[in-house]
Amino acid sequence: MVPVVGILALQGDFEAHARVLRELGAEPREVRIPADLEGLDGLILPGGESTVMTLGIAREGLAEPLRELVDAGTPVLGTCAGLIVLDRDHLGALDIRARRNAFGRQVRSFEADLELAGVDGGPVRAVFIRAPWIDDHGPDVEVLAEVEGHPIAARQGNVLVLAFHPELGGDRRVHELFLDAVRAAAASPG
Repeated sequence: MVPVVGILALQGDFEAHARVLRELGAEPREVRIPADLEGLDGLILPGGESTVMTLGIAREGLAEPLRELVDAGTPVLGTCAGLIVLDRDHLGALDIRARRNAFGRQVRSFEADLELAGVDGGPVRAVFIRAPWIDDHGPDVEVLAEVEGHPIAARQGNVLVLAFHPELGGDRRVHELFLDAVRAAAASPG
């Protein structure tokens, strides 16, 4: 099975995610309007500027179709701005509250090697660019990694969010983890 994975392509670094997905044998599809969501096996909400993304989602009428996709159990990966867009204050698809630019402005961007629950083989190289962190989360949210005591990776059901950019770190394991979830969901009946 070749999974078809949509990437929200209203703004942000969707092309880098598409390149990694192709390298891993998936078929990426740019998502700009609700019809682009049809037939997807998974969806990525990439990094970028969360306010611009939120405005684009509203303009294109994507908010409710995105919520329906999450509610239907489609695996979703949100990175950096994608984490923010999925939180309680935006799409409400995940029981978290994100703090934008939590680590500081652009000049405070950094890279770190971190242990990410569910990813074997040692630390993941994480690229943080004006990154958020998770300020608050509900009891059904599993925190997968922290930096300086702040949650920066979490999972709730079929949704995985990261405050960093796995598409930029040169390590494919996060995308492999996501594609494993996509394939498992596609293989399960119902």
